[in-house]
Amino acid sequence: MIRFLTKNQYKYGVIALWALLAVLQASFTELMDDEAYYWVYSRHLDWGYFDHPPMIAILIKLGYALFPNELGVRLGMVVLNVLTLLLVDRLIPRKNNVVFYLILAGMGAMQVGGILAVPDIPLIFFATLYFYLYRNFLASQSWKNTLLLAVSMALMFYSKYHGVLLVFFTVLSNLHLLRLYRFYVAVVVTSLLFFPHLYWQYTHNFPSLQYHLVERNASAYDISFSLDYIAGQILLFGPLVGWLLLYYAFRAQVQNSFERALKFSLVGVLAFFLLSTFKGRVEANWTVMIFAPLMVLAHQGIVRQGFSAKVLQKTWWLSLLLVLVVRVYMVWDFAPGVEIRPEIHHNKTWTAELAQQAAGRPVVFVSSYQSPSKYMFYAGGVSYSINSVFARRSQYNYWHTEESLWGKNILLVSNHRPYIPEGDSLQRTQGLLFYRTDSPYYSYQLIQFEPVHTRLTGRGGDTLFLKLGVKNGYDAPVQIGPANMPPTVGYMLWNGKSGNETVRGTLPLAEALQRDSVVIPVKVPVEKGDYMLKITLPAPAGLEPTHNSPLIKLKAE
Repeated sequence: MIRFLTKNQYKYGVIALWALLAVLQASFTELMDDEAYYWVYSRHLDWGYFDHPPMIAILIKLGYALFPNELGVRLGMVVLNVLTLLLVDRLIPRKNNVVFYLILAGMGAMQVGGILAVPDIPLIFFATLYFYLYRNFLASQSWKNTLLLAVSMALMFYSKYHGVLLVFFTVLSNLHLLRLYRFYVAVVVTSLLFFPHLYWQYTHNFPSLQYHLVERNASAYDISFSLDYIAGQILLFGPLVGWLLLYYAFRAQVQNSFERALKFSLVGVLAFFLLSTFKGRVEANWTVMIFAPLMVLAHQGIVRQGFSAKVLQKTWWLSLLLVLVVRVYMVWDFAPGVEIRPEIHHNKTWTAELAQQAAGRPVVFVSSYQSPSKYMFYAGGVSYSINSVFARRSQYNYWHTEESLWGKNILLVSNHRPYIPEGDSLQRTQGLLFYRTDSPYYSYQLIQFEPVHTRLTGRGGDTLFLKLGVKNGYDAPVQIGPANMPPTVGYMLWNGKSGNETVRGTLPLAEALQRDSVVIPVKVPVEKGDYMLKITLPAPAGLEPTHNSPLIKLKAE
């Protein structure tokens, strides 16, 4: 087997087999929650989204136009996954096919995760393309190489914001770039290409920055954040040999400016996100853009420096066996009692049952961007997510769906029984869903109140007067309802210790919408401490109000 793989003419055969397995996996695996969410992105193409730049939406749009099913959603990712391997192979200066295959065999996440329609896959590809074109730029600062480098940086940024770290650590590894006129040209061209997205962020009050830099932060550090991150990196680049590949990549000696950029990017990205664990939990996949640096450096460490490949040779078959088990599980729920990514199983069943209960009515899920996305993909129809003040915001807070729901009879669905205490339920792999009808339906997530100050201080018991700009995000005239209880502008106050205080407020929404700004009285809690505050508008009966402002911090003295 090893002798067979040493022959160069079989390299493309191995990659073709990789591609075939990816196509089969992409075709017969049901969508994960985030994949369905990004599929909804593709139905609302824009220059930006709450969570991510638009590259993932464009790729899904193109693939789904060819195949309106799971394969279509993932087709772009399958293509980029295969192209990534071809590019990585070209990045390796001193090739050894056996080592190349052994490393690939050990990286299970790249095999099974490389087909998923998530922003990480285009990020991996365009990061690899960026390094390839950066090497060309180092060899010759021609106009062609300058412009191609600029395009690769822009495409990387359009895939996921994390790509900016690679450019930063590249510059840090080679400060001579700051003296190259054409490097500045590349930066300017990249900025121009990325400007439409930056403008989208500006017109939407930079929601991605607010979410990633503020809302995701934990209230206090937990050592598990760091330990989970370290373990996650070993599994991400393994699962069995991730520790060894990371060790070899760290020890690999660099021989030129290009390899120094790979080393700086590898170490810098891993260190950056390790430090980020002191602010909150870091997902393991946030470091995927170092796939190419890790693979190239580990490969060169084995080939050039003679690092032992014995562990890889003894475990490659076991890694592939584990990958095979995961591949089968992703297609066939052979262990229904095992709750590992249950979201990829039985989606057609529960969405069909819920569609039957909806009987043609729109379906509104409570504080879930995943469920309405899955419902629309597998059952069709109109679905939406109303997010409570304590829930994670999503792109549903920006799409113009509510206008079509105002005053209608809808099916309200939640996985939290207290929200729907008297409704019926149905079972799905992730647990029970509770539902009831709601008519007439009204919610107002596209109305936002912009505070002049986001930090307030007051004495306990005093009343502060908070000035707010009024931003109406609807294209259609706002319907005010229900008639028996017109909505008013209120707020929610909490500190994570003594419960929550919901203040309904006395200012009618209809009156607020006629002004450019309003003033809301806020009573400072008697108990001293730090509080969080958000302006809210009412939601359907039994639900917490929606969040209609950025987070405001209040200090009670």
